[in-house]
Amino acid sequence: MRILKSLAIWLFILLCAIANGGFREAVLLPHIGTTPAYLLSGALLASLILGVATSCIRWLGIESPSQALRTGAFWLLLTLAFEFGFGRLVQDKPWPALLQAYTFRDGNLWPLVLLVTLLAPRIALWLRGKTRS
Repeated sequence: MRILKSLAIWLFILLCAIANGGFREAVLLPHIGTTPAYLLSGALLASLILGVATSCIRWLGIESPSQALRTGAFWLLLTLAFEFGFGRLVQDKPWPALLQAYTFRDGNLWPLVLLVTLLAPRIALWLRGKTRS
């Protein structure tokens, strides 16, 4: 059951990420420029992921750091599969264009967002005071 709950939460995070990207493209880029827009957008998405994880950690029933890290790894794998699958199969982007997002060029924080995705359930568990390391 935890895997279905984790998938549901990841789908919500995906919707947040899509909305964040739309906000970045429609509002931030035209008003504040590329580097500040990517920095702010990355920080906002990382905060959203951490907030969602913290809000849902009890519902997920995660009790241990290892369970939290497994959930974060599941979210990370889903994210990578979506990014590369959508980018290659739907958008028909070449590999170099896809991999460009994994640099810090122009203030892009995507690699840090991925790290937050991996660690968010573990951090949420710690914030909720449920660590038994």
